[in-house]
Amino acid sequence: MQHFDIDKVRKDFPILAETVYGKPLVYLDNGATTQKPQAVIDALVTYYSSYNSNVHRGVHFLSQKATDAEEAARRGVQQFINAAKEEEIIFTKGTTDSINLVAFSFAKRYIQPGDEIIISEMEHHSNIVPWQMACEERGAVLKVWRMDENGTLPLAELDNLLSEKTKILAVTWVSNTLGTVNPIAEIVAKAHAANVPVMVDAAQAIQHVPVDVQALDIDFLVFSGHKIYGPTGIGILYGKSAWLSDMPPYQGGGSMIKTVSFDGTTYADLPFRFEAGTPNVSGAIGLHAALQYVQAIGLDKIAAYEHELLQYAEAQLLTVPGLRFIGTAPEKSATHSFLIGNLHPFDVGELLDKQGIAVRTGHHCCQPIMDKFGIPGTVRASFSFYNTKAEVDALVAGLHKAVAMLS
Repeated sequence: MQHFDIDKVRKDFPILAETVYGKPLVYLDNGATTQKPQAVIDALVTYYSSYNSNVHRGVHFLSQKATDAEEAARRGVQQFINAAKEEEIIFTKGTTDSINLVAFSFAKRYIQPGDEIIISEMEHHSNIVPWQMACEERGAVLKVWRMDENGTLPLAELDNLLSEKTKILAVTWVSNTLGTVNPIAEIVAKAHAANVPVMVDAAQAIQHVPVDVQALDIDFLVFSGHKIYGPTGIGILYGKSAWLSDMPPYQGGGSMIKTVSFDGTTYADLPFRFEAGTPNVSGAIGLHAALQYVQAIGLDKIAAYEHELLQYAEAQLLTVPGLRFIGTAPEKSATHSFLIGNLHPFDVGELLDKQGIAVRTGHHCCQPIMDKFGIPGTVRASFSFYNTKAEVDALVAGLHKAVAMLS
């Protein structure tokens, strides 16, 4: 099935032509960060070389042009996830920063001693630690939605966890380690039936599946630019305006105020009340270029191609002696985590690296998952629409070689 011109797509990403140890780069670490198309690189260069300036309040030409570009980026994100209002889009440093913002501000406004917060067992550390801190600060209880042996969250278990004490549910859409795709629409519906808002970590979903926050009725959604072919250091918090307008600012400083005196301060309206200090202007502009690039190809086409590639990779990886997958949910997205016999994942990853193949090894900032399966970590191959079946074949050949050497 031909979804798009893969050769043309690969030429859009300069780094894919690089060599590592004299071998063609096979980049299969997209779950950690994605590579950048020339369109994003050009957008960054153009900003810094032709209209670099701080935004808002400046009356000169460069400031106005930079301000227009940043606010166009905000509207671009609004359109990309179908938010109702552009002021519901908050620029942050990334997913982690966005979650910390929600955990701090939501907890300060709504969480009292004895209240409960629910997270799942498959969360990234960035969706665990901030909520632990919030519970410690507010005297609340953190409850964990356990997954089964396949890496799936049983919906019936959520029914047992939700109660009148539950104030928020924070859950990942796609597991960065297992690739599990959680049924977000059903999860949100169940939570809302119990009058519980939901924060969705979309860091591993935004680049793979279409997102419509209004159709899904999501209360908060977070993601990072560098996961969707944009720059590092830029992220998004989407929140319904009814929630955000009632939450106190996360940080204080410039840009987030209406008035300041030594007697007190009044805060700016959305979105600026949550954007203290000089923003990552170039990051926002680069993210906008990345979203436009993805839209031009089409997320439906990307999702279909990546699914096909994931199925091919599963079949080929199973030819490696002793390989077992960690995470076998029926619905997965663009990621295979695995172990081979008793081989340590770090050793396997190092041998792959010497063959020009980039994968991720370790606990992937998900130590509770590793504890669940009683393992030290995994080898993780995470795919993008610019990867090819030939690269999967190279990975499999590299694993066969690693097994032979390490055995």
